[in-house]
Amino acid sequence: MQNFRNAKIQEISLKYKRTRPDRDIQVITADDAYDVLKSVWDENRIDLLEEFKIILLDVKSCVLGVSSISTGGISTCIVDPKIVFATALKANSSSIILAHNHPSGDLNPSEDDIKTTKKLVEGGKMLTMPVFDHIILTSSGFFSMAENLLIPR
Repeated sequence: MQNFRNAKIQEISLKYKRTRPDRDIQVITADDAYDVLKSVWDENRIDLLEEFKIILLDVKSCVLGVSSISTGGISTCIVDPKIVFATALKANSSSIILAHNHPSGDLNPSEDDIKTTKKLVEGGKMLTMPVFDHIILTSSGFFSMAENLLIPR
C-alpha cells in the first residue's frame, strides 16, 4: 500500500474566459464553415502540408474559435481523438466541425478520412458534442462530408 500522506500530488484546475467579438459568426452551412476556414488557413501551406483543424461552436453554432490539432506531411496527418475532444471540452464547445486540407488538390475523401470521421462522430455522440461536418479543403475549393451524406444528420 502506498503512503500518500507526504506525496506531492498535482492538482489540476481549469479556467475559462471567453472573449467575444462585437458580432458573432454563425456557421449554418458548409459554405459558412469553408469561409471561416479559408479566413484562418495559411494560403502558403495549403498546397504544401496536410493540416487538421477544428471549428469550435457554441450552442447557437457561433464560432468560439478554430484550433489547429496536427500537422502532417504531404499526404497524411495523424489525428488523436483525445486532443480533438480535450480541446473542444476546454473551449466549452457544444459542437465541432472537423477540417483538413489535401495538398494534392484532390477533394475526394480517402478511406482513412472516412474512418477517422466515423471515429470522431462516435466520440462526439458519447460526449453529446455533435460533429456537424468534416470539410476537406484545397486551394481551389472544398468537399463537405455532411453534404455528401458521409456524416449522418
